[in-house]
Amino acid sequence: MKLLSLFFLTLSITHAATAQKAKTPQTNLPNIVYIYADDLGYGELGCYGQQKIKTPNLDRLAREGIRFTQHYTGTPVCAPARAMLMTGKHAGHSAIRGNFELGTFRDDGERGQMPLPAAEFTIAELLKQKGYATALTGKWGMGMNNTEGTPSKQGFDYYYGYLDQKQAHNLYPSHLWENDRWDTLAQPWQDVHRKLDPASATDADFNSFKGKEYAPAKMTEKALAFIERSKDGPFFLYMPYTIPHVSLQAPDEYVRKYAGQFDEKPYYGEKGYASAKYPLSTYAAMVTFLDDQVGIILDKLRDMGLDDNTIVMFSSDNGATFNGGVNAQFFNSVAGLRGLKMDVYEGGIREPFIARWPGKIKPGRVTDHISAQFDLLATLAELTGQPTPPTDGISFLPELLGQTSRQQKHPYLYFEYPEKGGQIAIRMGDWKGVKTDLRKNPGNAWQLYNLKTDRSETTDLAAKHPDILRRMDEIVRKEHEEPVTAAWQFVLPVIAASEK
Repeated sequence: MKLLSLFFLTLSITHAATAQKAKTPQTNLPNIVYIYADDLGYGELGCYGQQKIKTPNLDRLAREGIRFTQHYTGTPVCAPARAMLMTGKHAGHSAIRGNFELGTFRDDGERGQMPLPAAEFTIAELLKQKGYATALTGKWGMGMNNTEGTPSKQGFDYYYGYLDQKQAHNLYPSHLWENDRWDTLAQPWQDVHRKLDPASATDADFNSFKGKEYAPAKMTEKALAFIERSKDGPFFLYMPYTIPHVSLQAPDEYVRKYAGQFDEKPYYGEKGYASAKYPLSTYAAMVTFLDDQVGIILDKLRDMGLDDNTIVMFSSDNGATFNGGVNAQFFNSVAGLRGLKMDVYEGGIREPFIARWPGKIKPGRVTDHISAQFDLLATLAELTGQPTPPTDGISFLPELLGQTSRQQKHPYLYFEYPEKGGQIAIRMGDWKGVKTDLRKNPGNAWQLYNLKTDRSETTDLAAKHPDILRRMDEIVRKEHEEPVTAAWQFVLPVIAASEK
């Protein structure tokens, strides 16, 4: 039994009735669907101001629910963001803090990333205590099938998708994983990082990056089957799609929706990932394809009469990317915020978040409540009537339900990111402190921004507020714990430099 499970076991001794109920499904509990985009920028949905990409289903979800304007990922890159979402821990406490890659891109070198330790307590395990059926369809990135990090050992009854994030660079993969078993798809493995020669590339060369079975479509297919067999509820469906993360690959019928609308030139793979004849159209197509998958899930819930008893949530793991042929500036992907994926500036960590629960969440609400994805575990604990485990999160269920007078607030949000030079950020009210390039220069000074008046982080006010900077130094000392690998340790020299 995992260590944190003992917390709940102890409490259940004095709550025998509750423990008895947890052994079997409780149909009065809501179904929970959490849809997680991959590298979707803050400004890439119509409801967040996007002008060039069509997202009618997510726009409808926002109209029928609540939209958050100041919701944060735990960190600006894939694997650790997922770990923090699942465990409710911020980047100073999380077991996984970076993309710790193992193996190679080839099928015979598939080793995944650093596994999520067995001692970690996940959202799936929390909900299983209340009798939820649990499933994951999408990208995991926290351990292969033969490790302690596999979803089947982290609370999921069923999973389908990518275990290794490197494999997810190809959206037409040779295989996916289903409950620890290899599922062969209709196309062979290929190296999507190979470049094309601009002088000789043909349509056939571009088409060679396509296949017959599109992984995101397979994820939806498996999710629908799970909903069908779990309709008596309650169920938890976690859907971490792999789009619009590059490679730039989308079904032709979706690319045709945009081809001809943009002034674009072919992408030949010069910044990594698959080449694309129509890179702008393909990127827009990927976002619209994702949006259509959301619509398919919503239609399924409606057709099965599950709408009123299902809360649907949507977010993204980090900001829009900068490589693989993506043009974030063209699409205004982060809505004027500073930074992109792998940055602790707002463009890398502020994410869209939408939630709908008919009859419970008032339609059309917009909130500026400051929250983070590591709040989700605490939120779902409150939602399902369970004690809140010891995490860094604060339940935002009151905000969802419009009970704002009882909504607790974070005194601050803490971020540390060991990659791209080593970065730290703190959000404290309207203030945002940032430190960058800390591996080379641990004594680098704070940058300080007032997000209320400067959401794009352009005017550094650090020199005017030494008291705020001292408080932020104290927060770093308090919130940083030793990581599980020395590869992620860059903060201790920063702390030492601040104490001189």
